Amino acid sequence: MVTEMVSYDDVAAAHERIKAHAKRTPVMTSATVDALTGAKVFFKCENLQRMGAFKFRGAYNALSQLSPDERQRGVLAFSSGNHAQAVALAGKILGIKTVIVMPADAPGVKLEATRGYGGEVVLYRKGENREEISRKLSEERKLTLIPPFDHPHIIAGQGTAAKELIEDAGPLDVLLVPCGGAGLLSGCAVAAQRMLPDCRVIGVEPAAGDDATQSFKSRTLKTIQVPDTIADGARTTSLGKITFPLVMRYVSDMLTVTDEELLRSMFFLWERMKLVVEPTGALAFSALHNNRLAAEKLRVGVILSGGNVDLRWAAAQIDKR
Repeated sequence: MVTEMVSYDDVAAAHERIKAHAKRTPVMTSATVDALTGAKVFFKCENLQRMGAFKFRGAYNALSQLSPDERQRGVLAFSSGNHAQAVALAGKILGIKTVIVMPADAPGVKLEATRGYGGEVVLYRKGENREEISRKLSEERKLTLIPPFDHPHIIAGQGTAAKELIEDAGPLDVLLVPCGGAGLLSGCAVAAQRMLPDCRVIGVEPAAGDDATQSFKSRTLKTIQVPDTIADGARTTSLGKITFPLVMRYVSDMLTVTDEELLRSMFFLWERMKLVVEPTGALAFSALHNNRLAAEKLRVGVILSGGNVDLRWAAAQIDKR
């Protein structure tokens, strides 16, 4: 069955594989957040992960399992930014050539970092099909394609974030996880189901890009147009063939937040907790911050998925407040 393509054993094996290279990011708490929500909240700070996001976990797990021939030929990835940086950094550590297909309007900080880690960046324009560009390029250059979320090794690697959070925070009633293509969400849900069977795992995505929520509610895989949202890491159009059934099996609910709410929650984390997160990284907290669920007296885990924010863009948003 497709739902068995990623198991807790895969997550545990991924954790052993990556632990010498991925940071065990801190779990932080806030008396202010607890007072506001009535909950006991535990933040898994993947904004402090290597290259600034959880994506390093899956990328390193996937690249480290390539055959000698695949390593010699190199890999190709497509990404709006964080998967790009993660693959480039993992490739640099493992001595594997990386080619990254990225949108021309990707945040400058993510483009610069991807090149800085040694990735060869190939840009595409709005309206062009990145999957088709990537497929053709990988065939022409004989590169192994490493997708951003719909890959069992990627999913298992991302699930290690929840494994560490549960080990460090203890029992949780709810785990809130950002959702784009659901590599992180499905991996974390697989881990939580084994470690804390009674914990509700809830995915959070931008209201403008609610394909996962539509799919979850209808129990049918839905596809939308590329969403217009400040959460650039969640501008996906559909869940994957692997992540969709995993979400349906292990996730308890899906929630959405507006860009305005997301921006407010992001700056709250900056100002009150001194945690620099990007918009996508604040999705899970934003659901709690904006009262999307009743959390009073519950122990709530929140994945802060990344911190690669374009500071010039953020400054412009501050000026508008």
